[in-house]
Amino acid sequence: MPQIEVGGAQPYTVTVETGALGCASVPERRVALIVDAGLPAGWTLRAEQAFHPELTIEVPSGDACKTLEVLGGVLSRLALSNLPRDGAVIGLGGGATTDLAGFAAASYLRGVAYYSVPTTLLGMVDAAVGGKTGVNLPEGKNLVGAFWPPKAVWCDPELLSSLPPAVFREGAAEAYKHGLISDPSLLPRILSPDFRPGQPGFEQTLADAVAVKASVVTRDLTEQGERAFLNFGHTLAHALEAVTHHGVSHGDAVGYGMHYAALLSRELGGVDLSAHTRRFLEWQQPRPLPPLNFDELNAYMARDKKADSTGVRFVLLHDLARPYLERVPETVLRSVFEVWQSEVSSPVSH
Repeated sequence: MPQIEVGGAQPYTVTVETGALGCASVPERRVALIVDAGLPAGWTLRAEQAFHPELTIEVPSGDACKTLEVLGGVLSRLALSNLPRDGAVIGLGGGATTDLAGFAAASYLRGVAYYSVPTTLLGMVDAAVGGKTGVNLPEGKNLVGAFWPPKAVWCDPELLSSLPPAVFREGAAEAYKHGLISDPSLLPRILSPDFRPGQPGFEQTLADAVAVKASVVTRDLTEQGERAFLNFGHTLAHALEAVTHHGVSHGDAVGYGMHYAALLSRELGGVDLSAHTRRFLEWQQPRPLPPLNFDELNAYMARDKKADSTGVRFVLLHDLARPYLERVPETVLRSVFEVWQSEVSSPVSH
């Protein structure tokens, strides 16, 4: 099977191949499985046949699971089942589910083994790899969490076959982002008609997108440097999610956020890459945005995790595969926001 190694202090392997779930196993004898309640029953059954959990915990789909209340319920279930320190937690679901499951594993008994089986494209190329776990607060996205790398990740493209087309396209935003910041060869491949499960080359493109993140987090697990580049487009994206109470999905928000970041990059002297992000929005067909207020969004952007004591830093691009971090004056953020808003409000992005 194609395997991608993630290095660092706690190395692990990401397996990318159709049928990977059927070949998965863990050494721990006592296992709890945390599952997205919206998954097809067949995927949960296959995971239970692979891992033989003594406890299966269903959690709400999407960001509805990423709350302190849901986390507390999961931890209580683990405690009531007497899951031991040498047990394991396995997350099965999209990026929100794996974020929650990983944080539960990091928190319970101060840390038990964690394994990830992402079931969405977004989860496979982003959330399940890299060890970032956490939940949201009303004040913002991912403000509570821990770095807790998984012991292994299984990306089985067969699990993507049941995704609605819009959800699949949402997840492609993270893969396209990897093309913009690191591997431009991904850009035309993602927009190709063959970029879907079962088509020639799909698994290789998926593996190449995963490899971008694996390479970055190997060098910078805790986001002291270049890992921040993986947040290209995310400063506005997380604000869009927060201000709409997750009415805008993460993938759609990242699509919109990448276009804003491309426009900012152009404004600050970078190569104009907005045609690439505009083309992606045309392909992605995100949901139209509701009326937005810059000041309200800016309040959430100010809480972004890339912010430090001197202000908010944006990930921008000098050119393809040449990202950098920059503090952008509010006057520029506001003026470019007006340009961005007029462009994403046009019918072509719907």
